[in-house]
Order: sequence, then C-alpha cells, then structure tokens
Amino acid sequence: MHPQIRPEIPQGNFSTRRYIPVIRKFSYGHIFALTWMTISIIISLPWVSDLGAHVTLPLAVFIIAGIAYIPGYLNAFMVFSLLFDRQPPFKVSNPVEPVTILLACYNEAKNIETTLSYIAKQDYQGNIKVIVIDNNSTDNTGDVVKAVAEKIDLDITLIHEATPGKNNALNTGLKMVSTELVITLDADTLLHKSAINNIVRRLLSSPADVCAVAGAVLVRNSRGNLIARVQEWDYFLGIASIKRLQGMFQSTLVAQGAFSLYRTAAVRSIGGWPDAIGEDIVLTWRLLANQGRVYFEPLAVAFTDVPETFIHFIRQRSRWARGMIEAIKIIKPWQQRLIYTKYLTGSNLIMPYMDVTYTFFWMPGLVLAFFGYYWIVGLYTLVVLPLTMLVNYTLYRYQKKVFRTLDLKIRRNFLGFLVYVLCYQMIMSPVSVWGYLQELFQTKRIWK
Repeated sequence: MHPQIRPEIPQGNFSTRRYIPVIRKFSYGHIFALTWMTISIIISLPWVSDLGAHVTLPLAVFIIAGIAYIPGYLNAFMVFSLLFDRQPPFKVSNPVEPVTILLACYNEAKNIETTLSYIAKQDYQGNIKVIVIDNNSTDNTGDVVKAVAEKIDLDITLIHEATPGKNNALNTGLKMVSTELVITLDADTLLHKSAINNIVRRLLSSPADVCAVAGAVLVRNSRGNLIARVQEWDYFLGIASIKRLQGMFQSTLVAQGAFSLYRTAAVRSIGGWPDAIGEDIVLTWRLLANQGRVYFEPLAVAFTDVPETFIHFIRQRSRWARGMIEAIKIIKPWQQRLIYTKYLTGSNLIMPYMDVTYTFFWMPGLVLAFFGYYWIVGLYTLVVLPLTMLVNYTLYRYQKKVFRTLDLKIRRNFLGFLVYVLCYQMIMSPVSVWGYLQELFQTKRIWK
C-alpha cells in the first residue's frame, strides 16, 4: 500500500443492498455473538474440566473466558456487523466550505515539506488554510516551513509554541482558527488527493450532531523493515476494522490526531485538547459524551510513518493503551449518550483483563504445548482461528473495494501478513499490559 495518487475518484456506494437500521444491526450482532459464545462454551466444557483439574475450576474459567469466550464474543459481534455494513451515500458532491488544518510539529524538518506539498495538491474546491505550530523544535523546522510557503500555492501561517506537548501546540493553533471546520494532521502524514474532499463530504452529509469524522490512516513506510510491514496489516485490517465497526454505530472512539476533521465550535466547547498522553482519545470521548456522534470515512485516506524500531513501537503502543485507561478514568462508559457508545467504550473495560490473561496464561501455555502439556493451548483454542480469518478476509475484501475506488494498489506483503496473523497479538498484549502498568503507577510520560 502506498500513496499513489490518480486523478479520478468514482462516486457512490460500494453496495446497493437494502439498508438495515443501525439498532437492528446492533441487536442482531449481539444475538449472533451470544450464540457463538454459547456454542463455544458447550464445546469447551472438557477443556474447562481438564484445566480445572490442574489449576482449580474457578481459575480455569477465569483463564478460558479471557483467552477464548470474551474474545470470541467480540470477534463474532464484529464479523457479523461488518458483513452488514453499508456506508451511507454522500449527500454533498463538491463542498466549498473553508477549512483550517492544524499541523503541530516538533523537529519535523525532513517531513514537513512533503506533507505541505501533498496538501497543496488536494482537489478540494474550498479554501484551505494551514496553521503550522512549531512546538519548540531544535532543528530548522520553522525555516523549512517559511521556505515552502514562498514556493507553493498554499495559505500557510507559522506560529511558535514554546510549551512542550502536542495538546499545547494544537490549542494554540485552535485560537487562530476562524473557519467552522478544522482538521488535525501529523507532520509525517501524506493525504490522498481527495482526502479532504471526502472527509468534508462525510461530515456535511451527516446529521447536525455529528461533530467529528475520523479519516482512514494507513502505513506510508511499509517497505522500511519487517516491523513496518507487520504494522501495515494492522492498520489495513485490524485498526480499519475497528474503525468501521465503531463508525457504523456512530461512535468512532478515536478521531486520531494524525488525520481527523472536527467542527471547530464543538472542540472549543469542551476546552480543546486535554493534557493527556492520549489527547485525541480523551478529546473524542468528551465529544461523544457532550456533543453527539463521531463518524469514520474510509475514503478519506492518509498515509503516515509508523515506528521502524522495536523500542519506538513499544513506546507508541503502550502509550495508546495508557491513553485508553486515561479516557476511561475521565469519561466513564455509562456517562456516554448513545447506547452504542456505552457498549463500545464499555468494551474497553475488559481489554486489560484479556491482555493480562493472554500475556500471563496463553503465552506460557503455548510454551507448555511444545513440551506436550496442552492444558491451556491445544485443540480447543483453534475454535477462535476460523472467526479470526473470517474477520480478516471480510475486511480485506472491503478494503480492496476502497482501494479500487481511490485507484490505489495493495502491495504484496505476505511475510508481514503471516507474522501479523500468527505473532502480532503475542507482541501487542504484553505491550498493552506495560501501558496499563505505566498509568497505574503514573510513570513519566514519553511521547517519542
């Protein structure tokens, strides 16, 4: 996958099948998931009995629920919902509303020129203003921005924010926004030619209480090394599937700072971006609780750089896990307005439980299985695999349609896919547990 830009974007839906109301999808999804989990429990009773003989029955139920029953329920709900996902049509074809892009930078001299040049190539017919906030960079980021502003046709304003922290930079930029719509974009993120047009069309085609739209962020540096190649599939399949699910239920839980569109008044009404390690997570949850709904637009595609070293990957993903806990502490799931948002944010309450059981029981169980002890990892654990493959296949087919619509190509990356399917969770769960522990013990925040 790569930011290969072509001129034309076909309009319209991917499907013309009969529309099913959201509340019915929500109900049917849970019925299907409950049925799947019930069957799983019946099939696994011998497994529970065998494991209980070694670790006691209550602990056996605790372990198996965390590594099989609950993940199976959530995956079944997801796959059923995605099978019936139909993105509503755009009601606006060529929006002309002016937009402002906030671009917070810290030592981005090597990336900022390319990012700005891609903004200048947008096919959006409205006025685009860019506010670059230099967050006390120690390189020549500011000089590069000034040089770019002189040679490309783009309305660029450069300001300086000395106080470290992305939230401080964004809030400083927010004070200068005079348009009703504002976009946040990371300095290492490249926009597809029609990204702004599509994300604005989605917001303007939505009900008035939709206060933000998250764009689809994919991997730009997917040829860097194996770490980047694996993350390519995580963004393309894993993160995109979650975004689609949440967007279908009008409750995208993270309008990510890398590329999202907001109603300026809505962001200002909740005080802007908070002082949090997951500032975009907390901001989104506050918007959902106070303003209404947050959508996701799969055709608004951007390409971002992902970590290429293991230590940076661990820091990023543990930061995301910590940000989720921050959001739960600040905005409780039961404080959300919509039943869909209550469920989706509430699901995050059991994520630490699943990550803990996977890290401290499933992974040691895998080691034991190599020595002939199939107490935890054995035949019964394979029940989850067909559903996992169905989720990935369902999303792959959908993403293929998205790429065809945008005239993009899916790169071949079989090794990355193999590692993603077989090993990725064995990395992600321990990293997430590390993030939970950081928040529990309030360790020093590390952004880089």
